[in-house]
Amino acid sequence: MLPDVRRGILGGTFDPPHIGHLVAGETALHQLHLDVVSFLPAGAPWQKAGRPVTDSDHRWEMTKLAVEGIDYFAADDREVHRPGWTYTIDTLESLPESETLVLILGADAAAALPTWHRWREVVARAAIAVAPRRGAEPTAVEGADLIELDMPLIDVSGTELRARLHRRASVRFLVRDRVWDYLTEHGLYG
Repeated sequence: MLPDVRRGILGGTFDPPHIGHLVAGETALHQLHLDVVSFLPAGAPWQKAGRPVTDSDHRWEMTKLAVEGIDYFAADDREVHRPGWTYTIDTLESLPESETLVLILGADAAAALPTWHRWREVVARAAIAVAPRRGAEPTAVEGADLIELDMPLIDVSGTELRARLHRRASVRFLVRDRVWDYLTEHGLYG
């Protein structure tokens, strides 16, 4: 019998994936003794309905490049290619029951958990690891096992990076080199 896997789930739009995502994954891996952290870009993020989102193929490619060469990180395409809105509960239900799951969220996303589709089932299936975000404090969520990650505040967001790139400011050291090369090669966000 194979040993149970302790899996971190780090999802999001990844528009683009940046160092804040990587540091949160790394911190959760070590602090919570995880075996792997899976990075899952959302295909059609329901919380961004009506807002522009970069094509999912580009976000998938950048996510793969962001985690490439890191043995304990894995890019997972189960959300990015799923038709319809992307809901976390669907992803959690697609993973083996034997796995221990930890959902890695920023403090802002964790505070909004009660707005999520079938959120009570989400918190029943996975512990919630919370990364600090400026202006957001971890708050108790009914039924959730919240764990604060002991990591520095990485005050960077995809929104900020897209805005910087749009005005032709550099983000080179806020994303991995491979991601930087990809987004400049494809002229994303400019």
